[in-house]
Amino acid sequence: MIGIICALNVEVEGLIDKMENTMETSKAGMTFYSGTVFGKEVVAVECGIGKVNAAMCAQVMIDLFAPSQIINSGIAGALSEETQIGDVVICRDVVQHDMDATALGDPLGLIQFNDCKVMQIAADESIIAALETACKSVDGAKFEVGRIATGDTFVSAKEQRRKINSIFGAIACEMEGGAIAQVCFRNKIPFGITRAISDSVKENEAVDFFKFRNMAAQQSIKILCEYIRTH
Repeated sequence: MIGIICALNVEVEGLIDKMENTMETSKAGMTFYSGTVFGKEVVAVECGIGKVNAAMCAQVMIDLFAPSQIINSGIAGALSEETQIGDVVICRDVVQHDMDATALGDPLGLIQFNDCKVMQIAADESIIAALETACKSVDGAKFEVGRIATGDTFVSAKEQRRKINSIFGAIACEMEGGAIAQVCFRNKIPFGITRAISDSVKENEAVDFFKFRNMAAQQSIKILCEYIRTH
């Protein structure tokens, strides 16, 4: 079973509309839709915005449905001047740019578990390759593979975007992927992240996010559907 987690309804509703034999399961205030899409078993959910919502959702999904993989899909903001609205970023690895224990001597972004420390968490190579193939099959989908930065803040200021890009080398930022990756890492579940850009470094005010998010979400859904169809 393929698990799909999106933060917003606009990012997941197009996939749920294509689902057959749909069943609804409610847990922790979230509704999980399970069924088949292009003959493949899929469970999809809107988790809400932010890292805690995303992490809670990922763990509940794993506990209830035991997916063989989890894909986080949706929209993101660009951190690179070369990444434009409508472009797609496929995650090579993900960092949490707001994880800050620098006062204790840790580098910014370092995650401490009880038994290890990690800076970036790598997406599954086979999922990356399959998402690339899906992007190539979608007309007009310009894509790149790179690092995504996650944090519990909507990053709009150009200076802040450039700072995150400079420190981490990330090309896109969002608010859920790193938390989902962290849960998958600890549960040994392969994961992937694909994000369509809703606001660029040049056009990055909240009004631009609302203006372009539906277009970016539709692009993301097309790629997600193609991934499921061909995977």
